[in-house]
Amino acid sequence: MMTVLELENLISSGEGYNTEFKVSFPSKVKEITEEICAFANAAGGTLLIGVDDKNTIQGVAFDNAKRSVLQNSIGEISPTLHCEIHTMEIEGKEIVVIEVPSGDNKPYVLSGAIYVRQGPNSQKLTTVEEMRDFFQQADRIYFDEAPCKTIDFEKDIPDENIRQFRELAGLNNAIDDEQVFSNLKLFTKDSFLKNGAVLFFAQDPEIFFEKAVVRCVAFEGIDKRFIIDDKIMTGTLYQQFLQSMEWLKGKLDVRYDIEGAGSKPRNELWEIPETDFKEAIINALAHRDYYEKGARITIELFSDRVEISNPGGLVSGIPRNEFGKRSLSRNPLIFGLFERIRMVEQIGSGIIRMNDLMQEANLTPPEFAMDGMFTVTLRRPFDFKKWVDRWVEKLTDNRVKILEEVHKDNRVTKKELQLKVGVSSSTIDNNINTLKELGLIEREGSDRGGYWKINYILPRGG
Repeated sequence: MMTVLELENLISSGEGYNTEFKVSFPSKVKEITEEICAFANAAGGTLLIGVDDKNTIQGVAFDNAKRSVLQNSIGEISPTLHCEIHTMEIEGKEIVVIEVPSGDNKPYVLSGAIYVRQGPNSQKLTTVEEMRDFFQQADRIYFDEAPCKTIDFEKDIPDENIRQFRELAGLNNAIDDEQVFSNLKLFTKDSFLKNGAVLFFAQDPEIFFEKAVVRCVAFEGIDKRFIIDDKIMTGTLYQQFLQSMEWLKGKLDVRYDIEGAGSKPRNELWEIPETDFKEAIINALAHRDYYEKGARITIELFSDRVEISNPGGLVSGIPRNEFGKRSLSRNPLIFGLFERIRMVEQIGSGIIRMNDLMQEANLTPPEFAMDGMFTVTLRRPFDFKKWVDRWVEKLTDNRVKILEEVHKDNRVTKKELQLKVGVSSSTIDNNINTLKELGLIEREGSDRGGYWKINYILPRGG
């Protein structure tokens, strides 16, 4: 059972991967049991009732009747799960503390459903594919949860890295560093630092995980024949992110909004929206397969595009037709730490925002490849009309219009194309088939959930 000081520290640290707050006892106790089930299927955690999401103690009434209802609800979790439930008083207000262990008999099921912890949220697995994947990996420990037995907390974790994280996360300075790590569940039961903590805080994490770096390469032209710059970004995951962004900034066209002159910082206008790079790089760092020791994250810059790749392909448990609609992570601890410093979006909304920002900038939507490596391709600005004109001898007006619409929106449907171009369904199909034969267009995924991909190649001899 935790002490009052430990509880105060936990509340000050706020919600996260291993911590959940409820301001009151819900009318449907299953809401609490779902969270408990999710913690048991992950690394364990603590659920507090009587604390709001602003880390403020509100207190809650918890009598024997509510305790009995809660215990009966937990009893519906299969296999049997034993949790410690007790109350503690802080500032004259009672808080219910539920300490949930990481279950030894995963997966735990509630009312026929499996709940898992993803970053600071609990999610219900809703498809057969998701459940099958979870069952297959139930005995496999997440890389970021595994112990790193060769690192020394005092020697290898610099104060500066912890201070930077605390500032970004808005953590209470009154809590000592080791207690912060304990609250964030960065130690194993045997008091070893977890791999995720090493990647996030160590002085030189690449000493412990050689390929946990970002390689940034600039090429001359549109292929990989001539390298003009090649750098390896090291340090903590956050430092790798900052270095990679700075490298891109030095290679791309970045202008400054004069309205930001004077006392205000100048507004930077990147040729490709800066936010798209932030999303892609953070996602790569948070979701890469760190078990894959033969590959690393790469950022490759070409004259016409930027490709950001990370080992692992699409996160298992997400069907291709659900990509961009919700989020799962190979590294829930790392994902949760990035969420703590407000660097990741929830529920997969980041992909949607990337798409919107590219369209607002009159650029082609991001392209995604998901086999083996997960690759995001961001096309640099180019003159679409000039490109189309190079194909004029082989393109009819209808084919040009189709390309224009797909260029503007790669998820446009055939029915929408029929209306926009003003031709029949069969005419759309015939022209799309011709464009495919020319190598200009292809379909990724299903008709309903997939998207179009334009290959911005030039005709032979052109």
